[in-house]
Amino acid sequence: MKPKTTISLYWKCQFIGWAIASLYWGYAAFVTTISFSFKVAMVDFVLDIVVGILLSNGYRHFALKAKWDQLKLKPLVWRITPAVIVLALLYMILITGKLYLARLWFFPQLNIRFKEFFILNWLTVFITGTRLMSIWVLAYHLYHYAHREITTTKENARLMVVAKEAQLNNLAAQLNPHFFFNSLNNIKFLIIENPIAARRAIDLLSDLLRNSLYGKSEKLVLAKDEISLVKDYLELETLRFEERLQANIIADGAIEESYIPPLCIQTLVENAIKHGIEKRKNGGLVEVKAEKKEGYIQISVQNPGKLSNAHQPGLGLKNLEERLLLQYNGKATCSIKELPGEKISVTILIPIA
Repeated sequence: MKPKTTISLYWKCQFIGWAIASLYWGYAAFVTTISFSFKVAMVDFVLDIVVGILLSNGYRHFALKAKWDQLKLKPLVWRITPAVIVLALLYMILITGKLYLARLWFFPQLNIRFKEFFILNWLTVFITGTRLMSIWVLAYHLYHYAHREITTTKENARLMVVAKEAQLNNLAAQLNPHFFFNSLNNIKFLIIENPIAARRAIDLLSDLLRNSLYGKSEKLVLAKDEISLVKDYLELETLRFEERLQANIIADGAIEESYIPPLCIQTLVENAIKHGIEKRKNGGLVEVKAEKKEGYIQISVQNPGKLSNAHQPGLGLKNLEERLLLQYNGKATCSIKELPGEKISVTILIPIA
Protein backbone atom coordinates (compact mmCIF):
# COMPACT_ATOMS: atom_id res chain seq x y z
CA MET A 1 0.00 0.00 0.00
CA LYS A 2 1.45 3.35 -1.07
CA PRO A 3 1.83 5.96 1.65
CA LYS A 4 -0.50 8.93 1.39
CA THR A 5 1.11 12.08 0.04
CA THR A 6 0.45 15.11 2.20
CA ILE A 7 0.89 18.77 1.35
CA SER A 8 3.42 20.46 3.62
CA LEU A 9 2.50 23.46 5.76
CA TYR A 10 4.68 25.67 3.56
CA TRP A 11 2.76 24.86 0.39
CA LYS A 12 -0.60 25.13 2.15
CA CYS A 13 0.34 28.63 3.30
CA GLN A 14 1.59 29.49 -0.18
CA PHE A 15 -1.63 28.49 -1.94
CA ILE A 16 -3.96 29.93 0.70
CA GLY A 17 -2.03 33.19 1.10
CA TRP A 18 -1.73 34.01 -2.59
CA ALA A 19 -5.31 32.88 -3.24
CA ILE A 20 -6.58 35.32 -0.58
CA ALA A 21 -4.49 38.13 -2.08
CA SER A 22 -5.79 37.35 -5.57
CA LEU A 23 -9.39 37.22 -4.36
CA TYR A 24 -8.94 40.59 -2.68
CA TRP A 25 -7.71 42.23 -5.88
CA GLY A 26 -10.46 40.52 -7.83
CA TYR A 27 -13.03 41.89 -5.42
CA ALA A 28 -11.48 45.37 -5.64
CA ALA A 29 -11.72 45.19 -9.45
CA PHE A 30 -15.35 44.03 -9.19
CA VAL A 31 -16.50 46.98 -7.09
CA THR A 32 -14.47 49.63 -8.93
CA THR A 33 -14.61 48.54 -12.58
CA ILE A 34 -17.71 49.24 -14.67
CA SER A 35 -16.96 46.73 -17.44
CA PHE A 36 -15.98 43.89 -15.10
CA SER A 37 -15.39 40.51 -16.82
CA PHE A 38 -15.53 37.25 -14.88
CA LYS A 39 -13.44 35.53 -17.56
CA VAL A 40 -10.65 38.06 -17.14
CA ALA A 41 -11.05 37.85 -13.36
CA MET A 42 -10.53 34.06 -13.43
CA VAL A 43 -7.42 34.38 -15.59
CA ASP A 44 -6.09 37.11 -13.29
CA PHE A 45 -6.84 34.97 -10.22
CA VAL A 46 -4.90 31.96 -11.53
CA LEU A 47 -1.97 33.97 -12.94
CA ASP A 48 -1.69 36.10 -9.76
CA ILE A 49 -1.26 32.89 -7.73
CA VAL A 50 1.28 31.54 -10.22
CA VAL A 51 3.33 34.74 -10.21
CA GLY A 52 3.19 35.06 -6.42
CA ILE A 53 4.31 31.47 -5.84
CA LEU A 54 6.97 31.70 -8.55
CA LEU A 55 8.58 34.78 -7.00
CA SER A 56 8.21 33.82 -3.32
CA ASN A 57 9.39 30.25 -3.82
CA GLY A 58 12.31 31.50 -5.91
CA TYR A 59 13.27 33.82 -3.07
CA ARG A 60 12.96 30.94 -0.59
CA HIS A 61 15.38 28.77 -2.59
CA PHE A 62 17.84 31.66 -2.83
CA ALA A 63 17.58 32.51 0.89
CA LEU A 64 18.09 28.88 1.93
CA LYS A 65 21.08 28.50 -0.38
CA ALA A 66 22.60 31.75 0.96
CA LYS A 67 21.73 30.60 4.53
CA TRP A 68 19.85 33.80 5.29
CA ASP A 69 17.57 31.83 7.61
CA GLN A 70 20.55 31.41 9.97
CA LEU A 71 21.42 35.11 10.14
CA LYS A 72 20.77 37.35 13.11
CA LEU A 73 18.33 40.24 12.87
CA LYS A 74 20.60 43.15 11.87
CA PRO A 75 22.52 41.47 9.00
CA LEU A 76 19.26 39.91 7.83
CA VAL A 77 17.50 43.29 7.56
CA TRP A 78 20.32 44.64 5.37
CA ARG A 79 19.80 41.75 2.97
CA ILE A 80 16.02 41.46 2.79
CA THR A 81 15.45 45.18 2.16
CA PRO A 82 17.03 45.18 -1.34
CA ALA A 83 15.62 41.69 -1.91
CA VAL A 84 12.07 43.02 -1.40
CA ILE A 85 12.73 45.81 -3.91
CA VAL A 86 14.03 43.32 -6.50
CA LEU A 87 11.01 41.06 -5.90
CA ALA A 88 8.66 44.06 -6.25
CA LEU A 89 10.27 45.04 -9.56
CA LEU A 90 9.93 41.49 -10.89
CA TYR A 91 6.34 41.39 -9.65
CA MET A 92 5.64 44.70 -11.44
CA ILE A 93 7.04 43.42 -14.75
CA LEU A 94 5.27 40.06 -14.63
CA ILE A 95 1.90 41.35 -13.41
CA THR A 96 1.88 44.29 -15.83
CA GLY A 97 2.71 41.93 -18.69
CA LYS A 98 0.03 39.51 -17.50
CA LEU A 99 -2.60 42.27 -17.31
CA TYR A 100 -1.73 43.56 -20.77
CA LEU A 101 -1.80 40.11 -22.47
CA ALA A 102 -5.04 39.08 -20.75
CA ARG A 103 -6.83 42.22 -21.81
CA LEU A 104 -5.37 42.04 -25.31
CA TRP A 105 -6.68 38.48 -25.59
CA PHE A 106 -10.18 39.16 -24.29
CA PHE A 107 -10.56 42.72 -25.59
CA PRO A 108 -8.66 42.95 -28.91
CA GLN A 109 -10.54 46.16 -29.71
CA LEU A 110 -8.52 47.97 -27.01
CA ASN A 111 -5.89 49.38 -29.26
CA ILE A 112 -3.14 50.29 -26.78
CA ARG A 113 0.56 49.63 -26.93
CA PHE A 114 2.39 47.90 -24.05
CA LYS A 115 4.51 50.98 -23.36
CA GLU A 116 1.46 53.14 -22.80
CA PHE A 117 -0.22 50.43 -20.71
CA PHE A 118 2.93 50.04 -18.63
CA ILE A 119 3.21 53.79 -17.97
CA LEU A 120 -0.41 53.90 -16.81
CA ASN A 121 -0.15 50.95 -14.38
CA TRP A 122 3.47 50.38 -13.28
CA LEU A 123 3.40 52.54 -10.14
CA THR A 124 0.25 50.97 -8.73
CA VAL A 125 1.49 47.47 -9.46
CA PHE A 126 4.95 48.26 -8.02
CA ILE A 127 3.45 49.56 -4.76
CA THR A 128 1.21 46.49 -4.56
CA GLY A 129 4.17 44.20 -5.22
CA THR A 130 6.29 45.95 -2.58
CA ARG A 131 3.54 45.51 -0.01
CA LEU A 132 2.86 41.87 -0.86
CA MET A 133 6.53 40.86 -1.06
CA SER A 134 7.35 42.68 2.18
CA ILE A 135 4.57 40.82 3.97
CA TRP A 136 5.66 37.48 2.53
CA VAL A 137 9.39 37.92 3.22
CA LEU A 138 8.79 39.16 6.78
CA ALA A 139 6.33 36.34 7.50
CA TYR A 140 8.78 33.78 6.10
CA HIS A 141 11.72 34.99 8.17
CA LEU A 142 9.64 35.52 11.31
CA TYR A 143 8.48 31.92 11.05
CA HIS A 144 12.06 30.69 10.69
CA TYR A 145 13.21 32.93 13.53
CA ALA A 146 10.45 31.67 15.85
CA HIS A 147 11.11 28.06 14.83
CA ARG A 148 14.84 28.51 15.47
CA GLU A 149 14.21 30.09 18.87
CA ILE A 150 11.81 27.32 19.89
CA THR A 151 14.27 24.66 18.73
CA THR A 152 17.11 26.37 20.60
CA THR A 153 15.00 26.65 23.74
CA LYS A 154 14.05 22.97 23.56
CA GLU A 155 17.66 21.98 22.96
CA ASN A 156 18.87 24.10 25.87
CA ALA A 157 16.19 22.59 28.10
CA ARG A 158 17.21 19.10 27.01
CA LEU A 159 20.87 19.87 27.71
CA MET A 160 19.94 21.23 31.14
CA VAL A 161 18.07 18.01 31.90
CA VAL A 162 21.03 15.94 30.73
CA ALA A 163 23.42 18.03 32.82
CA LYS A 164 21.09 17.76 35.79
CA GLU A 165 20.91 13.99 35.42
CA ALA A 166 24.69 13.81 35.14
CA GLN A 167 25.12 15.91 38.29
CA LEU A 168 22.65 13.77 40.22
CA ASN A 169 24.36 10.58 39.06
CA ASN A 170 27.76 11.99 39.96
CA LEU A 171 26.59 12.97 43.44
CA ALA A 172 24.99 9.56 43.98
CA ALA A 173 28.21 7.89 42.82
CA GLN A 174 30.08 9.84 45.51
CA LEU A 175 27.51 9.12 48.19
CA ASN A 176 26.89 5.39 47.81
CA PRO A 177 30.55 4.24 48.10
CA HIS A 178 30.90 6.52 51.14
CA PHE A 179 27.99 4.72 52.80
CA PHE A 180 28.93 1.16 51.89
CA PHE A 181 32.63 1.50 52.69
CA ASN A 182 31.66 2.67 56.17
CA SER A 183 29.38 -0.36 56.52
CA LEU A 184 32.11 -2.78 55.42
CA ASN A 185 34.48 -1.16 57.88
CA ASN A 186 31.93 -1.77 60.64
CA ILE A 187 31.61 -5.45 59.71
CA LYS A 188 35.41 -5.80 59.85
CA PHE A 189 35.32 -4.93 63.55
CA LEU A 190 32.41 -7.29 64.22
CA ILE A 191 34.00 -10.37 62.60
CA ILE A 192 36.56 -10.62 65.41
CA GLU A 193 34.46 -9.30 68.29
CA ASN A 194 31.06 -10.87 67.54
CA PRO A 195 30.82 -13.36 64.62
CA ILE A 196 27.04 -13.83 65.09
CA ALA A 197 26.50 -10.10 64.91
CA ALA A 198 28.81 -9.97 61.88
CA ARG A 199 26.59 -12.48 60.04
CA ARG A 200 23.52 -10.42 60.87
CA ALA A 201 25.40 -7.30 59.68
CA ILE A 202 26.22 -9.02 56.38
CA ASP A 203 22.53 -9.87 55.90
CA LEU A 204 21.59 -6.25 56.58
CA LEU A 205 24.27 -4.94 54.24
CA SER A 206 23.11 -7.37 51.57
CA ASP A 207 19.60 -5.94 51.80
CA LEU A 208 20.96 -2.40 51.69
CA LEU A 209 23.05 -3.22 48.62
CA ARG A 210 20.08 -4.82 46.92
CA ASN A 211 17.90 -1.77 47.56
CA SER A 212 20.62 0.53 46.29
CA LEU A 213 21.38 -1.43 43.11
CA TYR A 214 17.79 -2.04 42.09
CA GLY A 215 16.76 1.52 42.92
CA LYS A 216 19.75 3.15 41.24
CA SER A 217 17.74 4.61 38.38
CA GLU A 218 15.15 6.11 40.72
CA LYS A 219 15.48 9.79 41.55
CA LEU A 220 12.72 9.58 44.17
CA VAL A 221 11.62 6.77 46.49
CA LEU A 222 8.68 6.22 48.80
CA ALA A 223 9.24 7.65 52.27
CA LYS A 224 8.32 4.34 53.87
CA ASP A 225 11.04 2.56 51.86
CA GLU A 226 13.62 5.15 52.89
CA ILE A 227 12.59 4.78 56.55
CA SER A 228 12.88 0.99 56.26
CA LEU A 229 16.39 1.47 54.84
CA VAL A 230 17.29 3.73 57.78
CA LYS A 231 16.04 1.13 60.26
CA ASP A 232 18.29 -1.49 58.68
CA TYR A 233 21.21 0.93 58.72
CA LEU A 234 20.66 1.79 62.38
CA GLU A 235 20.46 -1.89 63.25
CA LEU A 236 23.72 -2.42 61.40
CA GLU A 237 25.37 0.40 63.34
CA THR A 238 23.89 -0.78 66.64
CA LEU A 239 25.65 -4.11 66.16
CA ARG A 240 28.91 -2.17 66.11
CA PHE A 241 28.31 0.44 68.81
CA GLU A 242 26.12 -1.77 71.05
CA GLU A 243 24.92 0.21 74.09
CA ARG A 244 26.69 3.39 72.92
CA LEU A 245 24.03 3.91 70.24
CA GLN A 246 20.34 4.34 70.96
CA ALA A 247 17.94 5.18 68.18
CA ASN A 248 14.38 6.42 68.03
CA ILE A 249 12.39 6.84 64.80
CA ILE A 250 9.08 8.70 64.71
CA ALA A 251 7.45 8.70 61.28
CA ASP A 252 4.08 10.21 60.49
CA GLY A 253 1.95 7.67 58.62
CA ALA A 254 0.65 10.48 56.39
CA ILE A 255 4.00 10.73 54.58
CA GLU A 256 4.60 7.03 53.93
CA GLU A 257 3.31 7.20 50.35
CA SER A 258 5.08 10.48 49.59
CA TYR A 259 8.22 10.54 47.46
CA ILE A 260 11.56 11.83 48.70
CA PRO A 261 15.15 11.64 47.37
CA PRO A 262 16.83 8.26 48.05
CA LEU A 263 19.31 8.11 50.95
CA CYS A 264 18.30 11.55 52.21
CA ILE A 265 17.34 10.36 55.74
CA GLN A 266 20.15 7.80 55.79
CA THR A 267 22.66 10.57 55.03
CA LEU A 268 21.47 12.57 58.03
CA VAL A 269 21.59 9.50 60.28
CA GLU A 270 25.07 8.56 59.06
CA ASN A 271 26.20 12.14 59.68
CA ALA A 272 24.70 12.03 63.20
CA ILE A 273 26.57 8.81 64.06
CA LYS A 274 29.86 9.93 62.55
CA HIS A 275 29.94 13.38 64.17
CA GLY A 276 27.87 12.69 67.27
CA ILE A 277 28.10 9.10 68.48
CA GLU A 278 31.63 8.16 67.36
CA LYS A 279 33.17 11.22 69.01
CA ARG A 280 31.57 10.69 72.41
CA LYS A 281 32.79 8.02 74.79
CA ASN A 282 29.30 7.31 76.10
CA GLY A 283 27.64 7.62 72.71
CA GLY A 284 24.10 8.89 72.82
CA LEU A 285 20.66 8.97 71.22
CA VAL A 286 19.94 9.53 67.55
CA GLU A 287 16.39 10.76 67.05
CA VAL A 288 14.74 10.67 63.64
CA LYS A 289 11.46 12.49 63.06
CA ALA A 290 9.57 12.66 59.76
CA GLU A 291 6.25 14.48 59.48
CA LYS A 292 4.04 16.51 57.18
CA LYS A 293 4.15 20.25 57.87
CA GLU A 294 2.47 23.06 55.87
CA GLY A 295 2.86 21.49 52.45
CA TYR A 296 6.31 20.08 53.17
CA ILE A 297 7.78 16.87 54.47
CA GLN A 298 9.96 17.85 57.42
CA ILE A 299 12.70 15.40 58.31
CA SER A 300 14.92 16.14 61.29
CA VAL A 301 17.70 14.13 62.87
CA GLN A 302 19.10 14.99 66.30
CA ASN A 303 22.32 13.74 67.85
CA PRO A 304 24.61 14.67 70.74
CA GLY A 305 27.28 17.25 69.96
CA LYS A 306 28.22 20.89 69.62
CA LEU A 307 28.85 23.06 66.59
CA SER A 308 32.29 24.60 66.40
CA ASN A 309 32.84 28.07 64.96
CA ALA A 310 34.73 26.53 62.06
CA HIS A 311 32.10 23.86 61.41
CA GLN A 312 31.86 22.82 57.78
CA PRO A 313 29.34 20.28 56.42
CA GLY A 314 30.86 16.93 55.48
CA LEU A 315 30.73 15.27 52.07
CA GLY A 316 27.42 13.57 52.81
CA LEU A 317 25.62 16.77 53.80
CA LYS A 318 27.17 18.77 50.95
CA ASN A 319 25.98 16.16 48.48
CA LEU A 320 22.53 16.10 50.04
CA GLU A 321 22.22 19.90 49.84
CA GLU A 322 23.23 19.89 46.17
CA ARG A 323 20.92 16.98 45.36
CA LEU A 324 18.00 18.83 46.97
CA LEU A 325 18.90 21.97 45.01
CA LEU A 326 19.00 20.10 41.70
CA GLN A 327 15.94 17.96 42.36
CA TYR A 328 13.63 20.72 43.61
CA ASN A 329 15.13 23.85 42.00
CA GLY A 330 15.75 25.59 45.32
CA LYS A 331 12.35 24.78 46.85
CA ALA A 332 13.83 22.23 49.30
CA THR A 333 16.09 23.29 52.17
CA CYS A 334 18.64 21.74 54.49
CA SER A 335 19.62 23.48 57.75
CA ILE A 336 21.74 22.63 60.77
CA LYS A 337 21.55 24.20 64.23
CA GLU A 338 22.65 23.62 67.81
CA LEU A 339 19.99 22.93 70.44
CA PRO A 340 20.13 23.34 74.22
CA GLY A 341 21.59 20.37 76.10
CA GLU A 342 24.49 19.81 73.70
CA LYS A 343 22.39 18.57 70.80
CA ILE A 344 22.67 19.17 67.08
CA SER A 345 19.67 19.03 64.74
CA VAL A 346 19.77 18.78 60.99
CA THR A 347 16.45 19.43 59.23
CA ILE A 348 15.41 19.12 55.60
CA LEU A 349 12.17 20.44 54.14
CA ILE A 350 10.94 18.75 50.96
CA PRO A 351 7.90 20.13 49.09
CA ILE A 352 5.07 17.67 48.70
CA ALA A 353 4.41 17.07 45.00
